[in-house]
Amino acid sequence: MSPSRRTAARSARALGVASAAAALALGVAGNALACNISEFSAKASCEGDKGVITVTDVDASGTPALVSVYLENNGSDDHKVGEQTVTGSREGVTITFAEDWKPGATYRVHVLAGDKKNPIVDKDITPFLTTPSQGCKKDTPTTRPATPTKPAPTPSASTPATDTPAPSAPASTAPAGTVSNAPSPAAGDSNLAETGANSNTGLIAGVAGALVVLGGGAVFFGMRRRGAKSGS
Repeated sequence: MSPSRRTAARSARALGVASAAAALALGVAGNALACNISEFSAKASCEGDKGVITVTDVDASGTPALVSVYLENNGSDDHKVGEQTVTGSREGVTITFAEDWKPGATYRVHVLAGDKKNPIVDKDITPFLTTPSQGCKKDTPTTRPATPTKPAPTPSASTPATDTPAPSAPASTAPAGTVSNAPSPAAGDSNLAETGANSNTGLIAGVAGALVVLGGGAVFFGMRRRGAKSGS
């Protein structure tokens, strides 16, 4: 083999080795930057008294990925919580799903990265997500109402005396302006008590005198007649 051919062959071999090394380096770099399921993680946490499920993507290649979250029930999907697209970064990108999860519940988180027909990743995050044993809403201790204390018995006050009106004096039987039933004084006493111009005292005295005279005359004549009968 001529020296020129040997030199050409050596150059070709060197170029082949360099190409292979470059390809190997590119392959390693490509594998390092490729999206991988291990770059995804899920966590159940609380925001205030509301439950949330967060998924973090630390894929440095920035490959868009569709993340779907399902509630599990006895090894099968109970219902789909939701789905979101995330584009990861070396620092990590987090997406949040609002979910009022129950303590000890199980969720399946699925990642689909790349083309749907030829995806780079089409797997579940394993192990499945299990929520904490304590929920977000803290149980408020039930406060038993204080037993009402019975008030001390109040000594019964004596029955107040009823104001009984004093018996009124019996009204006079005889109405006002009427003649009382009491015996009226004798006519003579009444006339003797009267005075003034209308008094009948003089008239009565004259009548009485006349009666006395008449009575005396009657007595005189009676005695005279008796004497006359006795003399005969």
